[in-house]
This record gives sequence, structure tokens and C-alpha cells, in this order.
Amino acid sequence: MQPRLELRNISKRYPGVVANDDVSLTIQPGEIHAVLGENGAGKSTLMKIIYGAAQADSGEIYCDGNLIAAHNPAMSRALGIEMVYQHFALFESVSVVENIALSASSTFNLPSLAEKIRELSLRYGMPIDPHRQVHDLSVGERQRVEIVRCLLQAPKLLILDEPTSVLTPQAVVKLFDTLRQLAAEGCSIVYISHKLGEVQELCDTATVLRNGKVTGTARPKETTSLELARMMVGSKLPEMHVSPAAPSENPVLEVTNLSAKARDHFGVDLEDISFNVHGGEIVGLAGVSGNGQAELIALLSGERRHAQGDAIKIDGMPAAALRPDERRRLGLAFVPEERLGRGAVPAHTLWENAVLTAHRFGTVRKGLVDRWRASAFATGIIDRFKVKANGPDATAQSLSGGNLQKFIVGREIALAPKLLLVSQPTWGVDVGASAFIRQTIVDLSRAGTAVFVVSEELDELFEICDRLLVICKGRVSPPLVRTSTDREEIGLLMTGRTMGKDQTGGSSVALQD
Repeated sequence: MQPRLELRNISKRYPGVVANDDVSLTIQPGEIHAVLGENGAGKSTLMKIIYGAAQADSGEIYCDGNLIAAHNPAMSRALGIEMVYQHFALFESVSVVENIALSASSTFNLPSLAEKIRELSLRYGMPIDPHRQVHDLSVGERQRVEIVRCLLQAPKLLILDEPTSVLTPQAVVKLFDTLRQLAAEGCSIVYISHKLGEVQELCDTATVLRNGKVTGTARPKETTSLELARMMVGSKLPEMHVSPAAPSENPVLEVTNLSAKARDHFGVDLEDISFNVHGGEIVGLAGVSGNGQAELIALLSGERRHAQGDAIKIDGMPAAALRPDERRRLGLAFVPEERLGRGAVPAHTLWENAVLTAHRFGTVRKGLVDRWRASAFATGIIDRFKVKANGPDATAQSLSGGNLQKFIVGREIALAPKLLLVSQPTWGVDVGASAFIRQTIVDLSRAGTAVFVVSEELDELFEICDRLLVICKGRVSPPLVRTSTDREEIGLLMTGRTMGKDQTGGSSVALQD
């Protein structure tokens, strides 16, 4: 059988770094092939080379036995190669259907295409309105758009980068069924994920990269998660230690009867939300992306203000009407889900990005930036969080997604906040770095900080949280003690249906319209 894709001795160098070093791999028709590695191991660069978004310095690429010369994404799509980037390639100022139409290789009819998008997205459990403007979509909803865009093309080779980070457990099962069906029909799938359990369940073969080189291959179904992780990092993984919470007497964050209309027709109205977070504990918010998480985080962080000042209190002070900088003076730190553009300025250096939120910590004196102190602050984050970067003068956009995430999380934790809001703390971050970030968040909470985590990764929430909330259609469930619930109950709540054990141990059934 002729391989669907064959890479021979692919190398790619950038100033100061070797992204890919003599990489070879083979993918057969109908094979689901995982590519594993730490952040900065060279996975994304290799995928861009396959897709034609980057050109290799040396080596050869064969598709169905035919040598592919220098090519671009349009040529790749003509060959049947489709890719979902970790950082999405969407135009924000136009609608979903218009974005997908722009990638079409032939003439199209927008109403007909919109109907196809609606049907396909519902079929695969990733509902999306084709007429919504992309700038109104959350990160999770944008990922759905990218996946649906690819599936509309009936690809021969589909590259997926972290495709399940925004899906419920039930939707992941449906997506896996879809991918298996595509593979059975002959489509080859390259699957990049940091969720090793998914790789073991779904993938036939795995190629492991470390520092740009292939360090081994494995049969995931015959290999333990620990063995795969050790192949990725080259050493023993850090173990999580979560000591019992000792919540403070008074809450640090209080949200009381918070309601807010969406700013646009496609947003989500928040209805009568109430909860609190005490110092010394971690409260997690689960939910399918697009159910009001973005609206809630905007109100909590100060990106959007609310007229009813006491609907949100930070350390006992009414804060809903305060600006972000005023909330930060009360002890707030914030990690947004979107790294580039919100968490960091892409073209600015790491030390300049550090100043954005650390200007009250010695990096600015008498109105002037102290570059030496700012560089030292940034260097401390790079060292502590093992960020792969060419020092504090590296630009934010030069870092891999996972390394930029480590820097942003590290920057906010270094501020020693009273309250940390963090959205998708380890999205796109490798297994070793994820464990480190989660442990750091746990340690911060146990030192007295109140932590509120928004995540679509249930494993993450169950690993680090003390209490869990679920958001669905702008409504938030009563708090659940993490040790008294399970993934099935949370997953049902995420879809608007619950069936499980209540907090007293009895059974309960609830349905939401």
C-alpha cells in the first residue's frame, strides 16, 4: 500500500533554534497518527511544513507516492490536505459562512453553504450559527468553525491540533466516532493532543518529538500514559500534590444575583448568577464553550463594567463598576483565554509584556519604565516557568503557544494576587508544563489566594478544584463539591441535563430547557 504521507529527513531552522532536525515519518491511508512532544518540540512547525505554510530547509515530502515540491496551503488543499491550527486562521470582521467560503476552491452559494455548515456542525455535535460574526465567537467556538471548515472538504489527510479542548465528554465521544468513520473511509488523520488518554483511545501510532528530533514511535493502545509522557519529556513527570483546602472565613470574590444582557444578538445573556470564592480554595467553572463563560469573565475582570456595583465584590469592596486597573489594586490578577492580543501584545518583547500588569511592582518608577527591573522580572518568569525563549527581548509572537501561556500565567502568579481569575490555564500546554502550572496554581491557593478557574478540560478541573460550578445558557449551577460528583454528572449539566447524586448522597434528576 502506498503511504498517504511520507516525510524524509525534514529539517527547519530559525535564528537561534532548530525547530525540526532530520524528521522522518510515514502515515498510511486510514491511519490515525499522533504526533506528541513538549511545547517547542517542533510539532507545529512540522505541521506547517506539511500544510505548505512553511518551507523546509531540507528534506522531501511525498503524498500518495508523489513528491511534493515547494507548495502553499492552497496547493495542499487541492491535494486533499486540511489543517486546523492551534491559533486559528480566521478573519474576525466577517461571518462564519463567509470565512469558510473564502477557503473554497470553487464557486459557492452562501445560503446553500450556510445550510451545509449548520447541518454538518449539528451532525458532529459542534453546533455553530453560520451567520455569526467571528469577532463575537469565543475561542472554543472558533475552533468548531475550523473543524467544520475542514470536514466540508472531505479531506484525504486531516491535521488536528488540540481538537477536543472545548468539547464535553459526550461530544468527544461523538467526535472520535466521526474520526474513526473518516479513517475507515480512507482519510488519514494527524492528531496532536496533550491529552494522552485520548491518544491511547483513538490513535493507531504515535511519533514522539523532543527538541526537534524524533525520539521514538509507539503503539498508544499498547503503551501506558506514563511511558508516553516520559518519551516526551525525557524524564520523570512531576507529581501533583493537592492538600486539603482551608478556606478563609470571608469570601474574596462574591457574585450576587448578577444578570447582564448580551452586548450583541449572538451573545449569551447572564441570568441571576451567584457564587463566591474564598481565599485558600479553587473554584472551577465547567461548560461547553459559548454558554456565557466569555461574558462572565469580562464582567469579573473589568473588561465590561456593570451598573450594579455590589453585584461583584472583591475583598469586600463593590467592584462591578470598577475599571480593570482599579480591580487590580484590590488584588485581582487575570489570565485571559486568548493569549495573543489579550494576554500579550504579539510584537512586543517579553519584558515589555511584563510591564503591562507588573508596573506597580518596581518595573515603573516615577512614570518611567525601568528596563533593567522589567527585564529581571521577565527573566525570573522565564526561569521559574521554564519558558523556551531567547531571553526577555524575545517577542511574544516568537514563542510557541504553550510557552507563551506559561509566561502569561507566570507573570500573573508572580504578582502574588488576592484573587486569580484564569481562563483555560493549560490550553495547548504540554503534559509536563501542565502539571507544573496546575501545581503552581494549587500552591498559590493554599498560600491564601482565591482562585477561580474557567476550563473546558474536565480532567483539569477535577484534578485541582475544590468546588465546581457548571454554566449552561448563561445560568450557573449550584456549587458541587468535587469529591461528591463525577464527570458524567458534570457533562450532563454542561448540556443542560443533569442526573446524578446530590450533595447529601441522594438521587436527583433535573432538566433545563
